[in-house]
Amino acid sequence: MTTALLIIDIQNDYFPGGKMELVGSPQAAEQAAGLLENFRAKSLPIFHMQHVSVRPTATFFFPDTEGVKIHGSVTPRAGETVLVKHYPNSFRETPLLEKLRGQGIDRLVIAGMMTHMCIDTTTRAAADLGFECVLAHDACATRDLAFNGTKVPAREVQGAFVAALNGAFAKVMTAKEIAAP
Repeated sequence: MTTALLIIDIQNDYFPGGKMELVGSPQAAEQAAGLLENFRAKSLPIFHMQHVSVRPTATFFFPDTEGVKIHGSVTPRAGETVLVKHYPNSFRETPLLEKLRGQGIDRLVIAGMMTHMCIDTTTRAAADLGFECVLAHDACATRDLAFNGTKVPAREVQGAFVAALNGAFAKVMTAKEIAAP
């Protein structure tokens, strides 16, 4: 199998002081950075997805702001692919699928933010497209949600979405387990 690392939306607006701070974003980014270094050391393909908001109702990831920039913990290096997206699904209206297939990649290690939105959507899409997916659950972060007057803490959101992805759409592991030889 040819494996690539797919880092999704680890951007400044998701960190303390950003417009959409996530619970545990610094810790998740630290785990993603470890995976990134592991893939670099093995000279394996790396893809960075960067969300840029274009909807009039958007509240974060505005073009040409500090918040839209990829976080310093996972700064892309020369030769690493960076693709801009405008939707939760990293495949929608981007060249991601074409680039992955062009490099013969059939297995994706996925890390990033927000678990309940872009990670969930992209992981399901990747599985539907025939990729074997491995999700680094501790290299992902989310936020509290609410439904019908009930607050759902980020920890529960994370657990529910990761549990739903595990098995049918991805093998869920820690970053350390994935990076082990």
